[in-house]
Amino acid sequence: MANYSSRLSFLAIALFFATALLAQSKNQPQPQPDPMPPPIAAPVDKPYVGPVKLTVDLTDNARRVASVHEDISAEPGAKELVLLYPQWIPGSHSPNGPISKLGGIVTTVDGQRVQWVRDRVNVYAFHVPLAAGSKVVGLDFQYLSPVKRMEGRIEVSDEIADLAWNTVVMYPAGYFSRDIDFDPTLKLPAGWKYATALETASIDGATVTFKRTSLNQLIDSPVYSGVNYKRIELSPTPTDKVFLDVFADAPEDLNITPEQLETHQNLAAEADKLYGSHHYDHYDFLLLLSDKVSGIGLEHHQSSEDGLPANYFTNWAGGVGRRDLLGHEYTHSWDGKFRRPADLWTPNFNVPMRDDLLWVYEGMTQYFGNVLTARSGMRTPEETREVFARVAAGFEISPGREWRPLVDTTNQPTVSQRTPVTWVSWQRPEDYYTEGALIWLDADTKIRELTGGQKSLDDFAKVFYGPYNGSYITFTYHFDDVVKALNTVAPFDWDSFLKSRVYDLHPAVPLDGITRGGYQLVYTDTPVGWVEKAEAAGGYADFSTSLGFSIGSPRDDNSKNPGALSDVWWNSPAFKAGVTPDMQLLAVNGTAYTPAVLKQAIVAAENDTKPIKLTFMRGNQLKAIAIDYHRGLRYPSLQRVEGTPARLDDILAPSKSPLPSE
Repeated sequence: MANYSSRLSFLAIALFFATALLAQSKNQPQPQPDPMPPPIAAPVDKPYVGPVKLTVDLTDNARRVASVHEDISAEPGAKELVLLYPQWIPGSHSPNGPISKLGGIVTTVDGQRVQWVRDRVNVYAFHVPLAAGSKVVGLDFQYLSPVKRMEGRIEVSDEIADLAWNTVVMYPAGYFSRDIDFDPTLKLPAGWKYATALETASIDGATVTFKRTSLNQLIDSPVYSGVNYKRIELSPTPTDKVFLDVFADAPEDLNITPEQLETHQNLAAEADKLYGSHHYDHYDFLLLLSDKVSGIGLEHHQSSEDGLPANYFTNWAGGVGRRDLLGHEYTHSWDGKFRRPADLWTPNFNVPMRDDLLWVYEGMTQYFGNVLTARSGMRTPEETREVFARVAAGFEISPGREWRPLVDTTNQPTVSQRTPVTWVSWQRPEDYYTEGALIWLDADTKIRELTGGQKSLDDFAKVFYGPYNGSYITFTYHFDDVVKALNTVAPFDWDSFLKSRVYDLHPAVPLDGITRGGYQLVYTDTPVGWVEKAEAAGGYADFSTSLGFSIGSPRDDNSKNPGALSDVWWNSPAFKAGVTPDMQLLAVNGTAYTPAVLKQAIVAAENDTKPIKLTFMRGNQLKAIAIDYHRGLRYPSLQRVEGTPARLDDILAPSKSPLPSE
């Protein structure tokens, strides 16, 4: 009885306090947001007070450390200087400035140490307090370039360095980047050579001083440097100066044959014929051939950063698939750098870009890059048709087009900052490149059809990219400008043509350019020779159009983990059977996996009702998966449709137009 009374008393007390707390909570105010700090000053189009003196020291290449010093004039009367580290990098289309790789940031004012404060909201902004009469802010920091691939792209080796100026510079907030001048100096390891679109002012041993330049042009003009270097002239005319600046792991990697030289010279000549103008004093293909420094393809107005394997020249036959890199990046000098979507142009490198016209910027570049590669002889027309076939076949087995319109893929660089996704065929991360190329093939063949072969997308290129010959000033455009230029070449409802393919859901594979070009997409059991050789050499294998997965990656060393899957196609036979991209294939029908063993099993299953039995490792577990597939090997190719105009052949043939100066 006493215990029962005690429990009642306890409950009464608890109820009293709960009621009191509830009453208090009703009177307690809800939390409100703290005021945001003042925003960073918006850029204004006016000159900065003085040139920024920038010195970058690359001599510690063993540790991959670049040491940076800047002297920055202070605005008279200013209470602080806000420094910005570039966040939105042209060509990357995303806010991926590598700020996490900075270290040792120290600021001084007129020689006295003053502590900077990082902005509480914008981590790319640094506030430096100033006193009355402050004149010069000194800035020191290190850029700690990755030493392991898991940390990011390898940019420096014992033989080569790829210096992107955006990684080693900060600049005053509140100004257009074109209004901030820089006096850059570069210190190189002893004996190293260099190449860049910047103009050299002086050389003192291993120290190079460049002529004064705007921040815009500085960041748009990377420097390649290294031990093994060769400069090759490709100029198509005396007024169109083009150079191939090659840096390599070893001297023998620089050896270019006369035939290879001719195709590279043809590339410059075919671009000159296509656009009928150029927008540079001289253009430099900055080409690194390395198995140590990571590959790259990044456009600039008067140069490009191009990175390929060390055997680019020495194993020419094995590199068919990657030979469009130079044509793609060179095309960007016109498409993306000179002509640029208006909302992709920004006043400085910390104003967000908007990417919705990347299907023009990158899609047309992807198209013309492949076309120029064929016209120059760097690929044969047949090899180029095989490239288009593989692209089209990829869309046939990729159902992501059922939910995501092409235009939304232009948001992917911002959504993911270009990190890999798990289900590529469903998420379709950046299809504006390859589907964009098929759309522009569609437009090219349509113009040829409308004009009886008298006009083509080449004419659009001259109209759209040709104005203001010799000008470096970016010429922006909107969607309506693209439509207007197309109508100038061949009147048609280009507005609907483009919008239906880009902005609408469009599950049908965009094959009109191929069929109007005189070909059809077919599948055979005969592999494409150069693709098969590349797969064998790289240790990877593509079964995407049959079972629905690929093994290894053409970009990685696959010898350390043979059988590791790279992609599984959504709704493919493998997907439906439970295969996932994190698996490693160990055995096929009880036999250890090799590409040849799996191909034999697929061929045998074509005339058999038994499923193909695969053994995978996932984590530390073995998984036996049977795939009920009997359609055989399916290699895509383009087959000529007799009796139709061979417009695709005309597109890929060398141009008959004279060079502009002839």
